[in-house]
Amino acid sequence: MGKSQLFRKKQIGDILHEIPNGEQGGMKRNLKLRDLTAMGIAAIIGAGIFSTIGTAASYGGPAVSLLFVFTAVACGFSAMCYAEFASRVPVSGSAYTYAYASFGELVAWIIGWDLIMEYAVGNIAVAISWSDYFTALLTGFGLHFPEWLGMDYSSAHAGFVEVTSKLGQGIPLSELSAHLQNAYHAWVGAPQILGIHCILDVPAFIIVALITVLVFVGIYETKVANNIMVLVKLTILMVIIGVGAFWVNPHNWNPFAPNGIGGVMKGVAGVFFAYIGFDAISTTAEECENPQRDLPRSMILSLLITTVLYVLISLVLTGMVYYGDLAVGDPLAYVFERVGLTKFSGIIAVSALIAMTGVLLVFQVGQPRIWMSMSRDGLLPKRFSRLHPRFRTPAFSTIIAGILVAVPSLFLKLSVVTDLTSIGTLFAFVLVSGGILLLKTETKEERKKGFRVPYFNSRYFIPPIWFVVFVMLIIFNRDGFLSFFSTNTIASGEITHHILLIIYILIATIVTVLSIIRQWSAIPVIGLLINLYLMTELGITNWLRFLIWLVIGLTIYFLYGYRKSKLNSNNFENGRQ
Repeated sequence: MGKSQLFRKKQIGDILHEIPNGEQGGMKRNLKLRDLTAMGIAAIIGAGIFSTIGTAASYGGPAVSLLFVFTAVACGFSAMCYAEFASRVPVSGSAYTYAYASFGELVAWIIGWDLIMEYAVGNIAVAISWSDYFTALLTGFGLHFPEWLGMDYSSAHAGFVEVTSKLGQGIPLSELSAHLQNAYHAWVGAPQILGIHCILDVPAFIIVALITVLVFVGIYETKVANNIMVLVKLTILMVIIGVGAFWVNPHNWNPFAPNGIGGVMKGVAGVFFAYIGFDAISTTAEECENPQRDLPRSMILSLLITTVLYVLISLVLTGMVYYGDLAVGDPLAYVFERVGLTKFSGIIAVSALIAMTGVLLVFQVGQPRIWMSMSRDGLLPKRFSRLHPRFRTPAFSTIIAGILVAVPSLFLKLSVVTDLTSIGTLFAFVLVSGGILLLKTETKEERKKGFRVPYFNSRYFIPPIWFVVFVMLIIFNRDGFLSFFSTNTIASGEITHHILLIIYILIATIVTVLSIIRQWSAIPVIGLLINLYLMTELGITNWLRFLIWLVIGLTIYFLYGYRKSKLNSNNFENGRQ
């Protein structure tokens, strides 16, 4: 097993040649610029704007609005790299196919396996949040949904144990939080089979099943449903921003950054959890009318539109109430209840349901199409790439993707999956940014075909950027900068974060030196460095889970994918004979 075999690449011309067109049984090309932009908006504006934004605001204060700008800028560098890849390689494989053309097969498999985690685990989290909002909405209408059918087993058991302890201390059940009360009732009211409490999150399962059916039926039906949901969602959000602006108290914005840059950056996991939209857009390349023109435009447009909305929402939230009170599961509903606008809770709940349904829809579209591309290359069984004879969708892949999300959503806990999705997203961004640097140089005529990342010589841009970053750290986060060299900080349990930062500094130094020597394009380099840094902020636990997931994936690759790959020399020779 030689190094050349592990990093064998697919030429862009070969990749494009393998795509079947409509007459040869290919996919239906129904998507236009507005449809693609709507899909990006649907994927980005989901659970983050209705839940995790509150936790991020409680860490960073009103300055969390700057985190959305910073994250958008970081995503913007990666988005431009995605846009060039989408223009040069308009194939449904997304970052997997891009890595195959730039890094080679082993890295392509790693990112393909990573995208399974990013899409599937992310949608599990969204389905669980959707269920919480759905049951809360039913309660608001006076309809009781059995607690044991709307919660995961772990949360119910943990809640029961905590409530039992509180009751033993003489604290009545009515004085405990609604979540604890629901968990207690779920455990107590659940039927038992062989002594095991039957506690299942049924709404989460049902919504994934319904979405899977819609995605299975076809891309046209999917885009119509998504466009309608995005229009309703944007209308409601503009109403929320407009009404909330009248209740903003500017005093709540002071101090603007109470916990400094460190406090703002603590919310990065929850924020990045939302910014996966343009990755999902790229998986529909083979269903676009003009992918080379519309995919890049839709990526940038969706990123700009959603960033503006996130900034406005965060400013309204932190202006309506004190930032420290926002660490709740439903911050938008909470702030309107605080100012006496209780009727808005129902509107917000409906908007949240629509938003999260859109996220589920877009990602359930994306996952099967990545598997389809991997199957075409021989890294997965052929069944994953077969299209339905009538609907022209990857039927088997769609069903498996639905099962992979629906079944775990019955049992898993939300907090287990959110950060894991963020690290998967950042890893994809790192590889796509780095992949642009490895692509073959084009002629002037070739560069005119579609979007290309503007070239800025790293030799003149990267060193000044590092100097500015260094100065800003000293001015705005001097304590955090000095603490990096403090033995007291290391002894206090920050050693793991220090290790991640040291590794980052070493990699960043190597990348910076190479970018200067080889005069790489600055934009991909900046995207690579930013996303690598953000990965260090996600904690050692997420890194360990991520590495375990990669080990499982590599095991599957060496047992199956390596041997079955179409680029395997043995398979290639057999195919020629």
